[in-house]
Amino acid sequence: MISHDSRTMIEATLPAVEGALDAITENFYGRLFAAHPGLLSDLFNRTNQQNGSQPVVLAGSIAAFARLQLMPDLDLQRSITERIAHKHASLGVVADQYPIVHEHLFAAIVEVLGEAVTPEVAAAWDELYWEMAHVLIGRENELYASAGVAPGQVWRTVRVADRDQVSPDAVSFTVASTDGSRLPDFTPGQYISVQVPLADGARQIRQYSLTGAVDDPTWRFSVKLDGEVSSWLHENAFGGDELTVSTPFGDLTLPDDDGPLLLASAGIGCTPMIGILHHLVRTGDTRKVQVLHADRSRARQPHRGEIGELVAQLPGGSLYQWYEHGVSAGPTTRIGLIDLSDVPVDPATTALVCGPAGFMDSVRDALADRDLPAERIRFETFGGVRR
Repeated sequence: MISHDSRTMIEATLPAVEGALDAITENFYGRLFAAHPGLLSDLFNRTNQQNGSQPVVLAGSIAAFARLQLMPDLDLQRSITERIAHKHASLGVVADQYPIVHEHLFAAIVEVLGEAVTPEVAAAWDELYWEMAHVLIGRENELYASAGVAPGQVWRTVRVADRDQVSPDAVSFTVASTDGSRLPDFTPGQYISVQVPLADGARQIRQYSLTGAVDDPTWRFSVKLDGEVSSWLHENAFGGDELTVSTPFGDLTLPDDDGPLLLASAGIGCTPMIGILHHLVRTGDTRKVQVLHADRSRARQPHRGEIGELVAQLPGGSLYQWYEHGVSAGPTTRIGLIDLSDVPVDPATTALVCGPAGFMDSVRDALADRDLPAERIRFETFGGVRR
């Protein structure tokens, strides 16, 4: 908890900082990567650096955390903290890296804002940064301990046991341990990071959701052909090859209660939902489960048959699918963009939403219009931010 004086100073200066965040983050990353080029090649998503989405993520996190100090919302703070901490843990981020970010971030703030950064302003934002760092480091260490690994020691070598084409542009990989032992359990909906060596010497990392059952001795994940890491996996990862992957993390998981569920996804965003559906089927779950999926066409939909088979095994399961192109294939298949106007939504439902940003905004707005509380809508972006 930051001090009253710092909170007052942040409130007074937040509009100026928010207005300059694009310039601050551009300056910050330029400084950071000039001093530590290995962070760009081996840790940060350099594609997102090039298209500008990574700075947007950082800017949004800083601004959101600052605003939460002014208008405390414990549920929202917990949600933001969980998402960032799980992502950091999946990358092996450790406490020693936070002072590096602090050094270059505050140098960027001073350069961009100039004389507006008085000693009092600097002290307030410095306190805010270390409060945020303290919260994240604490949560990340909890995640490492829960996973049974030392902080940052998340990487392991696995062997590709199977490779399956699940759509024209998506491949499913099954990986096993190299010594024949079981891979660690995971929570349905979680993801692993995959690190690949690229031709220029970089070792880039991306996250992919686990689509198998938690009690399988192997892990399974699907990769859509989209970007330099996914292209490498499509072209280079075959049966018997080895991959470097992380311990599973991720917070888009089943809620603790046994209330009704709504699982909404688009494109390859179906993958965390498949992991959840496998778990519901394996455990004989009887709750109401509505599965909503949107795609370009039936021909291009990844895991189409698997999703239908899983939903059919759930006593309370129902499936609705939207396709931008094609013809309707049944009463719950529609042509066009996703539209929830005739989908019944129980007010006690927990909704898990995964897909591109525009899709998620549409689904969240539709659920809000149905008076589903914001705290019952959880989401994960597949696209510029994570994929």
